[in-house]
Amino acid sequence: MMPNDQAALSARSPFRKFRFKKFIILFLITFTFVFILSTQVLGVEVRAAGINLEITPEEGTEGGALGTIEVLFLLVIVSLLPSILLSMTSFTRIVIALSFVRNALGLQQTPPNQVLIGIALFLSLFVMSPTLKEINEVAYAPYRNGEISFEQARENAVKPLKVFMLKQTQKKDLQLFLDISGKQLPEVGSAEELTDVLGLDVLVPSFLTSELKRAFTIGFLLFLPFLIIDIVVSSTLMSMGMVMLPPTTISLPFKILLFVLVDGWNLLFGTLVSGFR
Repeated sequence: MMPNDQAALSARSPFRKFRFKKFIILFLITFTFVFILSTQVLGVEVRAAGINLEITPEEGTEGGALGTIEVLFLLVIVSLLPSILLSMTSFTRIVIALSFVRNALGLQQTPPNQVLIGIALFLSLFVMSPTLKEINEVAYAPYRNGEISFEQARENAVKPLKVFMLKQTQKKDLQLFLDISGKQLPEVGSAEELTDVLGLDVLVPSFLTSELKRAFTIGFLLFLPFLIIDIVVSSTLMSMGMVMLPPTTISLPFKILLFVLVDGWNLLFGTLVSGFR
């Protein structure tokens, strides 16, 4: 082995050790979290002679300890939480609108993506709080108290989400996916009856289509005032013969000033939240 290869190997060795230690730490943290979750939520019983995992419900009880199918379903739901957040809540519309505001202002990384995602997450939590409260009242609390079965709790938990998505879904988008699937729009008297008939396979893509259309409409309306500022600044620089000066250098402070003077964040957040109410 050449001296250069030995030097490169010795330089990479601490990095590999660091990655291995980081992997071990993450594994221990994950194992500890899963063990605590199992003991507190899934009804795991720890004995002195060993660990006995009792995840089957007790005889004669519908709630309480979780059965094997319930545990698997819970793990699937936890793994699908990011997809559920993106496709069945207000998160998509809010984060796209915030991205349009940043692009309209001409700011590349301000606010950063982490800040925009955090804002969208907590605004979505605020918007979805009535739905989450209803899910807790009609599904989780009765199941925890043993009043309903697991299958009934699952149906009760999905229904408020369906009602929320149906209120935000345009009829044209719903009809599109019904036609693609070969189904007909049922004639019902109320929206709650319609949610009992429609499945998530049709309602979720219809809801996402409507959300994308509304988000891009909001983005277009947000771009208009800042586009006028860009046009005015460009025309002024052209008339003054300052062709080599980039218009964005001059228009950016004016756009930020306009956004601050009209209290843009307050107006934007209020409009986004009220659009779901």
